[in-house]
Amino acid sequence: MAPSQNKKERIEWPKRAVVTAGMPYGNKSLHFGHVGGVFVPADCYARFLRDRIGSENVVFVSGTDCFGSPIEEGYRKEVESGSFEGTLEDYVRRNHDRQKATLDAYDISLDVYEGSGLGHCGEVHRSISAAFVQRLHEKGFLHLESTLQFYDAQEGMFLNGRQVVGHCPVQGCKSEKAYADECDLGHQYDPVDLINPISSVSGTVPEMREVRNWYFDLPGLSNVVRDYVDALEGDPCIRPVVTKTIKEFLVPPIIYIKVELYDKYQEIADKLPKHVYRDAAKGKQSFEIEFENVYDRDKARTVLADANIRFRTGKALVPFRISGNVEWGVPVPEIDGVDGLTVWCWPESLWAPLSFTMARNDDRGLSRSAWRSFWCKKDAKVYQFIGQDNLYFYGVAQPALFAALQEKRPVVADAPEGELQQTKLIANHHILFGDKKASSSGSVKPPTADELLEHYTSEQLRAHFLALALDQKSVGFKPKIFDPDPEKRNDPRVADPALKEGALLTKVFNRLARSCFYEAAKSFEGYMPLGAVSTEVLARVNKTMHKYEELMYHVDLHSVMALMDEFIRYANKYWSSGIREAEANGDVDARRQVLVDSFYLLRIATLLMHPVVPRGTERICDYMNFEFEDFFSWNYDFDSMEELCNAMELDERRHRVRDLPPRTDFFKFHPSQIKKK
Repeated sequence: MAPSQNKKERIEWPKRAVVTAGMPYGNKSLHFGHVGGVFVPADCYARFLRDRIGSENVVFVSGTDCFGSPIEEGYRKEVESGSFEGTLEDYVRRNHDRQKATLDAYDISLDVYEGSGLGHCGEVHRSISAAFVQRLHEKGFLHLESTLQFYDAQEGMFLNGRQVVGHCPVQGCKSEKAYADECDLGHQYDPVDLINPISSVSGTVPEMREVRNWYFDLPGLSNVVRDYVDALEGDPCIRPVVTKTIKEFLVPPIIYIKVELYDKYQEIADKLPKHVYRDAAKGKQSFEIEFENVYDRDKARTVLADANIRFRTGKALVPFRISGNVEWGVPVPEIDGVDGLTVWCWPESLWAPLSFTMARNDDRGLSRSAWRSFWCKKDAKVYQFIGQDNLYFYGVAQPALFAALQEKRPVVADAPEGELQQTKLIANHHILFGDKKASSSGSVKPPTADELLEHYTSEQLRAHFLALALDQKSVGFKPKIFDPDPEKRNDPRVADPALKEGALLTKVFNRLARSCFYEAAKSFEGYMPLGAVSTEVLARVNKTMHKYEELMYHVDLHSVMALMDEFIRYANKYWSSGIREAEANGDVDARRQVLVDSFYLLRIATLLMHPVVPRGTERICDYMNFEFEDFFSWNYDFDSMEELCNAMELDERRHRVRDLPPRTDFFKFHPSQIKKK
């Protein structure tokens, strides 16, 4: 039965949904930003969708990204330092197991969390990766390109992406933490353009040597990316950072040259491909030359380099590298006689959620093709929770890659039924540590996700992370226990920002729940009375549930937290003022009505907070003596508590609840907090 508030115009939810969370590299344990900025929001949404459309219709997948140069580099450093013994696979498996344990500790309810290169998931992923690459080649979107790669002559080895460090060459970017072909802010460029490259292996300046790799024709699908971002701009559920970032790459290819080099440019201007010259804008130090396409721009780079003219490039769609020359990776199948290559970690991580979905189906004895009902149907939706610094890959490269696999030509952004559908990107801004971006190499070391659990409960942290408004801007995470100022850290008068939402749980929500159960035991023989809910309470619930669903549709999780704070405080106040008045008047009927209303308010609060704090809300449900599947489902008429009761209870107008021991906390304090009380 549809909820009563559904009499209004309803939000249309997908029939089936996949939720994915950005994959952490297999070179370290999880930091608090990955948990708080990606996994907790994704888990909250997956849990909501299970309650809203049925758990059988929701798949929540992620896993350890087993490949990539950061992993190779991390392994090399630990082996050299003597802190790890074993194979590279052993190293990844150790870190994967640590990551999984952390996610379990935060109640992250993944259906699959495996490794892209481990066990059965790894086998499936290798097969899917080979099929993806072959299909892209068959469709004419791959080309073999000879490029230059960094080579450490002293060590006699080609360097992977993270074994080279320099300054980002993209105009306007000030990152000094740039690697072979991408910086820490997500900008892409050719390795030859990296400024001041240094080998992290030997500390020497590396050479450039020629290698061959497969590239995806991303510039050739610029129309697909444009149509895709145009559609996103018309979707009020898409966060502005998503469209803004994608559009930054949909600009003409431009080269920037210092004004003092104008005369040298003039000497070779006629040797350059057709271009448009623009004077330096007011306050700028470089003039611009714009080309019709990125391939002409690359020809110009060669001419400028030969003339010893320094330059920087701007953002643009460039061919997207598919393969690499590192041994640790997913093998690329032999194509056109070219073998011995591996898939670059970024492309294969884009389709890894499909591999995980298929592996999950295998584990459940389902058909391998069952993944299509979640990924290729118009009535299904894939929600991808990522950090904003990964938007180039998920918002630019992925839409074009998915479109390129379509059977019919020309390919389109809005895929027809049966083809891979575009995903819904939920991009969060950074969680800062204090006022700075968290960095393990900084002077103040941010806590790991595991270290936080030594001072806070998982539910206190989940509630706080969800309230940070990361959908709007980068926000500082400021746990008092890790404040660098010892005076603030040890001053009991200074409130802990990380406990702001936790106080709602441990004080207000606990008080509401305990009051209901203790009153049932005290005045109603351990029964919850049944009956019609007051008009005022029904109106407040209908309004709250309608707003809650609207906010969830927009994945506006910090506003969900604000809404629930207001609602739980209202419910608690309704109980306290109502029971006080009934007792003062000695009104038995009023007392009964207050408990009918309050148990109803408690049920609604528990249902709506279930995605946020599952452990405590499920404990409330258990003591209310209802089945989880019924209690947390939206397939009921939310006009009373009676729809959850059996026929005998309806006849008796009461429902037995479990006895609640004294001083029971549904939402617990951390032991370290109890000692300080």
